[in-house]
Amino acid sequence: SSDVCSSDLFEQIFKNSLTTLPIGAGKGGSDFDPKGKSDHEIMRFCQSFMTELARHIGKDVDVPAGDIGVGAREVSYLFGQYKRLNNRFTGVLTGKGIEFGGSLIRTEATGYGCVYFVQNMLQHSNQSIDGKTVVISGSGNVAQYAAEKAMQLGANVVTLSDSSGFIYEPAGFTQEKLEFVKALKLKGGRIKAYADQFSSAQYHDGQRPWSIPCDIALPCATQNELDESEAQLLVKNGCIAVGEGANMPVTPEGIHVFLAAKIAYGPGKAANAGGVAISALEMAQNSMRLHWTRDEVETRLQSIMMSIHQQCVAFGSTPGTPYVNYVDGANIAGFRKVADAMMAFGIL
Repeated sequence: SSDVCSSDLFEQIFKNSLTTLPIGAGKGGSDFDPKGKSDHEIMRFCQSFMTELARHIGKDVDVPAGDIGVGAREVSYLFGQYKRLNNRFTGVLTGKGIEFGGSLIRTEATGYGCVYFVQNMLQHSNQSIDGKTVVISGSGNVAQYAAEKAMQLGANVVTLSDSSGFIYEPAGFTQEKLEFVKALKLKGGRIKAYADQFSSAQYHDGQRPWSIPCDIALPCATQNELDESEAQLLVKNGCIAVGEGANMPVTPEGIHVFLAAKIAYGPGKAANAGGVAISALEMAQNSMRLHWTRDEVETRLQSIMMSIHQQCVAFGSTPGTPYVNYVDGANIAGFRKVADAMMAFGIL
């Protein structure tokens, strides 16, 4: 991943802490831009990168995973080079192909987990995701599978987007239409092509979807994609819950608006921890030389997201009121676990 900064790492530490799994955290990447590069050029870069990286990582040292610009193809190239250099199989990267040690639902995990977290937030206030209108930004893996799981739970998903604009399906997406989006993005297509294919959709060029009235907003595209004025518009239009599928997609000013309005706001370190949770489960499967079924992995994911929610409630509840400040809850719960471990190690 490029665009790596200290704030990303700070978030990652507490996100990993919240999963309840025995994993630390780190961030790293490169300044290589894969856009416009051939598969062979990307493969050569991944192999060169791993030739240097290999000496710094290991199954009990540091286990890299994918991120922006680093998907299944790149992880496969990186893992192949690591295996070639070390002449052994270890679970030293996650997000691997199913054929060589990967875990089922790793691709879906961040999007699914985000929706499970929002479901927990709503259930805590005696509400349901069923029948709710959901606005989603992005159209990559996280957005696609957040949409899929929300639809499976009875929600009506009405938007997806990319950097060029967003599409609005007033009656909501169907699974068939979502499959078209998956195929479109797999080929590198732009979301505008969806509107060309389906007359039911409206395309809004150069805009983000936060003006569309909704019950639930899931920013699943990129950092700082939802600002103060857009947050105010969501609240004004009746939004009751926000779950961050991307890393830090809401600006600090936007977060303040959600907290002031006392709506259910799930920060990324809690709401999008599903991806890293399944990475940890992939490591566990590799260590035990086991391969869990899809149902087993998804049941574990649901349990982890419920546990994260419980931690947030424990540390973010306001005495005498039903309101939960999930930002405080996630930060305090994540920090306490890290601080307790550091004190136990004699570091503090």
